[in-house]
Amino acid sequence: MSGATMLVHLGGAVALLLYAARMVRTGVERASGPLLRRILRQTLSSPASAAFVGLLLAIAFQSATAVNLLLASLAGNGLIAGAAALTGALGADLGSALVVRLLTLDLSLVMPLALMAGTTIFLSTERKVWRQAGRILIGVGLLLLSLQLIGQASEPLRESSFLPLVIGFLADDSVTAFLVAAIFAWLFHSSVAFILLIVALAARGVVPAELGLVLMLGGNLGGALIAVMLSRGAEPGVRAVPLANLALRGGAAVLALAALVAYPLPPSLLGTAAAGQVLNGHIAFNLAVVVLSLPLVRPAHAFALRTLLKPSDLPADLGRGSALDESVLGSPSLALANVTREVVGICRDVETMLGNVLDLYDNPDQSLMDAVSRLDDRIDTSHREIKLYLARMASLDPDAEATTRMQELLAACIALEQAGDVASGNLLAHAKRRHDRGLSFSPEGWQELVDLHALLVADARLAFNVIVSRDRDTALALVRAKEQFREAERQATARHFGRLRDQSVRSIETSSLHLDTIRDLKQINSLLATLAYPVLEEQGLLSSSRLRLPAATTAQGLPLSL
Repeated sequence: MSGATMLVHLGGAVALLLYAARMVRTGVERASGPLLRRILRQTLSSPASAAFVGLLLAIAFQSATAVNLLLASLAGNGLIAGAAALTGALGADLGSALVVRLLTLDLSLVMPLALMAGTTIFLSTERKVWRQAGRILIGVGLLLLSLQLIGQASEPLRESSFLPLVIGFLADDSVTAFLVAAIFAWLFHSSVAFILLIVALAARGVVPAELGLVLMLGGNLGGALIAVMLSRGAEPGVRAVPLANLALRGGAAVLALAALVAYPLPPSLLGTAAAGQVLNGHIAFNLAVVVLSLPLVRPAHAFALRTLLKPSDLPADLGRGSALDESVLGSPSLALANVTREVVGICRDVETMLGNVLDLYDNPDQSLMDAVSRLDDRIDTSHREIKLYLARMASLDPDAEATTRMQELLAACIALEQAGDVASGNLLAHAKRRHDRGLSFSPEGWQELVDLHALLVADARLAFNVIVSRDRDTALALVRAKEQFREAERQATARHFGRLRDQSVRSIETSSLHLDTIRDLKQINSLLATLAYPVLEEQGLLSSSRLRLPAATTAQGLPLSL
């Protein structure tokens, strides 16, 4: 086989490996969907459980990068704490190392069985879950097939006269080998695929164990870089998790390389064969990163978030172009559209405040607190300007329909301004109090706050949509969401008092702080729920104290108390 032909075969095998890994990941994502997000919000309650959940997800997705991005998006939306997301990402790195171990076992019989079963299931049903199960099995079969093809394609490399020169150069220059591996792992967009390639080459005797360990460390750096690059266009809250993971995992890889160069490790300590030594080194490295990084998770995430939150993200002069054009006051439709745009700007500011406020309980970063306070000032300014603009509109004697819409927007503006005051005033004060007194919530109590905060963020988005769309179904969903929040608040309070009865030391120390936070989250939620009332009143669904649901809706549940 000529050199060009061999490279074509090897490139095709690697391409199949990448496609198969993506196929498994896509199948898991489509099969789980929103259910997976709900489970994550409920299970990421402690560092140990977060790391374990991340490990399981990486095995399911066949990719630590996918898990990293999933957890980062949840953290950026305020659905889980940033530190919990980072811990889960570290667990996912270990999970991906275990995936490599599983895929290098003798699974020759599994490959055809997985392909046959997966194809049969995928083609014989239209049910979403079963089709995705078939997709996952096909992906696993193709993964195993690609590894077999890589082994066959790399066989001629052992007789190559050029390869020993390349291997010798890399073996003599560990830093270059490390950087080359990092670049290739990033280009592969899959650390699993890259490590599998190194293991396959080591098993064929192409790559010696000493060089394989260096390449493995470089692959870990490149693997951590993938999520950072893929999330570079996202908001700072999303990007902070991949960046902190890169700092911990990539930093550990650099330190391990320095230790390996200064104090060479006998590969025999990691096994007998070169492939096994690289595999065991990969697992041991990621296990050490998880264990040693747990105490550093919160400061690392806080530092990453602080690094990404530039002054340009929140201007010090609070400047924001106003939509309140005085020249169209005589045209109610245009003027009301301008007011709606301005209220939407307040919604964005309130959403930003709510998304970041719980992170301050974990890490009361002063720059982030100042940013939240500036947002509150900007909301107050917009509120005043909207009131003056609407007053000028009212002086021009608009018709009844325009007057009703003016009252709705003014009421929405007042509710949003009050919600911002509670977030920037009360919740920021609670975060400072926790830090100043060195208080620590119990794991159960903290998870209750995280869950309530996630519900609040979701309800806030519903409320903002109601302002713009004035949609009846969205308004009904918002009021139902308020009831769900109220029930979750009752249960959280009852569990808290149960812990007090059981003399839980942490619960006793933080009881006042815990209950005050729950109260303020509930108050914000109630304020946001009022945005649904004008729409429901117009539809004849609202009385003074009850929501009257139509028959089709009533069949789904009891009337909701307002």
